[in-house]
Amino acid sequence: MKNMKKFISLGLVLVMMATMLTACGSKSGSDSNSGSGGSGKLTVAIWDNSQQAGLQEIMNDFTAETGIKTELQVITWDQYWTLLEAGASGGDMPDVFWMHSNEAVRYMSNGILLDLTDKISASEKLEMDKFPADIKEMYEWDGKVYAVPKDVDTIAMWYNKTMFDEAGIPYPDGSWTWDEFYEIAQKLTKEDGSQYGFACNPSNEQDTWMNIVYSMGGTILKDDNTSGFDDPNTIKAMEFLDKCIKNVMPDANTMSETGTDVLFQSGRVAMISQGSWMVAGFKANDYLVENCDVARLPKDATTGQSVSLYNGLGWAASATTSMPEEAFQLIEWFGTKEMQTKQAELGVTMAAYDGVSDAWIKNTDVFNLQPYLDTMDNIVFRPHTNATLSWWNPMVEELKKPWNNEESMADACANITKQMNDTIAQEAN
Repeated sequence: MKNMKKFISLGLVLVMMATMLTACGSKSGSDSNSGSGGSGKLTVAIWDNSQQAGLQEIMNDFTAETGIKTELQVITWDQYWTLLEAGASGGDMPDVFWMHSNEAVRYMSNGILLDLTDKISASEKLEMDKFPADIKEMYEWDGKVYAVPKDVDTIAMWYNKTMFDEAGIPYPDGSWTWDEFYEIAQKLTKEDGSQYGFACNPSNEQDTWMNIVYSMGGTILKDDNTSGFDDPNTIKAMEFLDKCIKNVMPDANTMSETGTDVLFQSGRVAMISQGSWMVAGFKANDYLVENCDVARLPKDATTGQSVSLYNGLGWAASATTSMPEEAFQLIEWFGTKEMQTKQAELGVTMAAYDGVSDAWIKNTDVFNLQPYLDTMDNIVFRPHTNATLSWWNPMVEELKKPWNNEESMADACANITKQMNDTIAQEAN
């Protein structure tokens, strides 16, 4: 969208949230705000506590090297964006923080992020040509650069070895078709409801059902930026998913209330697909370490394709930080080959820098993480437009209806097609 609308005020709620963010970033009552303020310390905000320890070590190295102090804040995903928007409205943001493809254009187009273009051009430490083009372009707007790539993520299938052994079924090895996957999921589903073959919520888009869509030749967004939910192959994939929902998954309420990851970790579900960002947390779960492992996603019998969506976060800074040079120094530090390698070695997550994620594979011997790298030979960048969430969230809400047997999957696809097309058309206004 050429002309993005400015953020609207969320009234008293956002004022309260901004106050919360200030408190979260303050060292003491005398500190001026959640950013660097007068404290001489860079505040850094992320939403994944499983990455906290590794990133803290990298930040400690930065402080030892530069003398610049930092403070790492971990905020839950939902609160992260509410607090960041509140900070943007009040001019009171963390100095350095993660940016996501869902929100990038909104923040870049409204002058909320620090323009890094000249700083990157002058840097002797960054090698921007070593980062994926899709991710770099995601954080560019109107000829300017607003973030340095942090990571890349892919999707793989997690399975319970114990359940497979008990059923006498060989472990998945990446050779299955989705039809074979379904047949095996049926065999692993018990009639008494104590065990299910698979689990997936409407909100498991990137990490589950969108991969099925693309492997079956469908698409979420067409090349002309219209909805792909009227594509016959997309409908085919969603009908396959509907069959899984009805026959090999727990009921929608159970999955929504408990969460598919929790169901998998508690031995209720034999298989889930998940992103590489989950590995750091999964390594800390004793049940998963003892019973589970990883395989590549199945392929479609017709296309022969096993497809993984991928995405990548970016390190950005507030346009209002009182320490812009220091903020860029930290972003630059995160983006160097040395620190990208260390991020992988520490098992924080896969690195965006080309060729160093082999170190991430080797950070643990409790799971076979190779499928996450193998799938890089057939990846699709996470679907997005200039205002992704304006159609993404309604899409997820509409899909809750077939999950709850309130409408057919075909009707849901038709409704999503109209919703998406209407919403995306408004982006140009």
